[in-house]
Amino acid sequence: MKPKRPRNERTRLMLTLELAVVLPAAALVILSALHLKSIERDRGVQAAFQRDFTQVLAISEKQINQKAYELIDDVRDQFPASGPACAETMDRILATHPYVSHLFVYDPASGIVFRSQPGLSNSSASRSEHEYLSSMFSGWIQTEYGDMAKSLEELDKKGRRYPFSDWVPRGERHVYIAGQFFLTSGAGEKKAIAGMVFDADYLHDQFFPEMLNAVLSHQEEKGEKNRVAIMLRPKYDYTPLATSSGWDGGNPEVERNLEGAFQTLTLAIKLPGTTLAAMEQRFVRTSFLILGVISLLLTGGLILTHRNISREMALARLKSDFVSNVSHELRTPLSLIRLYAETLEMGRLKSEEKYQEYYCIIRKESERLTALINNILDFSRIEAGRKEYDFRETDMRELVHNTLDSYRFQIEQNGFAFEEKIADDVPPLRVDREAMARSLLNLVNNALKYSQDQKFIGVNLFRYNGSVKLEVVDHGIGIPNEEQHKIFEKFYRVGDPLVHNTKGSGLGLSLVRHIVQAHGGEVAVDSSPGRGSKFTITLPLNPKVNGHKVATA
Repeated sequence: MKPKRPRNERTRLMLTLELAVVLPAAALVILSALHLKSIERDRGVQAAFQRDFTQVLAISEKQINQKAYELIDDVRDQFPASGPACAETMDRILATHPYVSHLFVYDPASGIVFRSQPGLSNSSASRSEHEYLSSMFSGWIQTEYGDMAKSLEELDKKGRRYPFSDWVPRGERHVYIAGQFFLTSGAGEKKAIAGMVFDADYLHDQFFPEMLNAVLSHQEEKGEKNRVAIMLRPKYDYTPLATSSGWDGGNPEVERNLEGAFQTLTLAIKLPGTTLAAMEQRFVRTSFLILGVISLLLTGGLILTHRNISREMALARLKSDFVSNVSHELRTPLSLIRLYAETLEMGRLKSEEKYQEYYCIIRKESERLTALINNILDFSRIEAGRKEYDFRETDMRELVHNTLDSYRFQIEQNGFAFEEKIADDVPPLRVDREAMARSLLNLVNNALKYSQDQKFIGVNLFRYNGSVKLEVVDHGIGIPNEEQHKIFEKFYRVGDPLVHNTKGSGLGLSLVRHIVQAHGGEVAVDSSPGRGSKFTITLPLNPKVNGHKVATA
């Protein structure tokens, strides 16, 4: 069994829109919304930033260690062997390397030599630091010498280092110090253990801040868009030891415990002025807003497309009805002309009066046929923008009377009571005679078609407030108020059953409006269903547009 076809063209149109446009667009919107929901649920934005932050911290750690090792190696390369001149050489190294606060060497044969920067002996706080470190390293190395020397030899073979760090007292406060052990030549057979200590103030005030800012500068050079800030703190204390520019406090987003030269410190990173959670919420809200706008635009586009296509389909149907109706309209006068012509040709008439009557009918029906054809031609010219009007000084009283007289036979033949009122004070106007006559005939023809019980047509021409009014009154079916603004559109016909059962082209009122507007006037309708209609053409006595010969649609 074959599937049923869609009932009409509108159904096929809706199916086509749904399959070709609506379904893909809806799928895209739904999938995008689900993706945003998954990002919000799984914290995808935060995870992406955290991966980037972890990479930045790893790079920071590598660069900090690399710089520290360069400074340490510069001192190590100049470090003397254990001996009588060791202290003098160490003092020269301290003088040329201000970032070093203490140097020491322990030889099992001669003991420890501990030297500090000369400036550290000027205050009791610095002297306390000197005494604390001297005592600590002396006791530590002397106790652990064997294991330390063995470890240092193994690390040297592997290219690794033996760093140390601690918090030491400096007066009433504690400062962070870091350094490195290494082997050097001793006075006896055994190797001596030497070491250096970074100056605490240098690390706190210069080294760490410069390195943190250098890392951020490197990230900006690589094209990183988001400005971040980095902080360095003790591993078990959340008070910052050093910060980069832009650090505004608060909780960091990602942290990393350092390894290498500064093992007891932790690096932390965050976005100044915001958090990753806030950024993710803002991203999701913005994305949903954009998705909503896109959905509205798609919906609006679909609605407009549907309306335009529906309008074009309706227009196509109206044009089809127009062809059918025009064919019927043309057939009626042609049939009458043929009937009376055949009667005359057969010579069946006995009196001269009948001959003249038939000749008159043939002439008037041919004029009616000409009017119908001219309507179609005028519409074609208007659609193409080539309609021209020949404005000339015209006696409107004579124009209206002659036009109605040529149509009087059809009015009386249809059983209509006809009333013609033409005022004597109507002045001549500059109009296109043929166009105005066609407008009047179209209005009268509509009155003939759409009057059933009360067959009356009245035509009034009079002067009123600086203008000339031409009224066509009937007692026909009338026009609903909600459709009165549409009846002057091309092909439009009122939804009354009598209208649809009556043949017509749907062009008459559209042509009337165009003609009247080209003359600088207006056309209006006053109507009620079942009580008839009154169409009024208002032409100004001194129109501004009548000087133009060509009027385009």
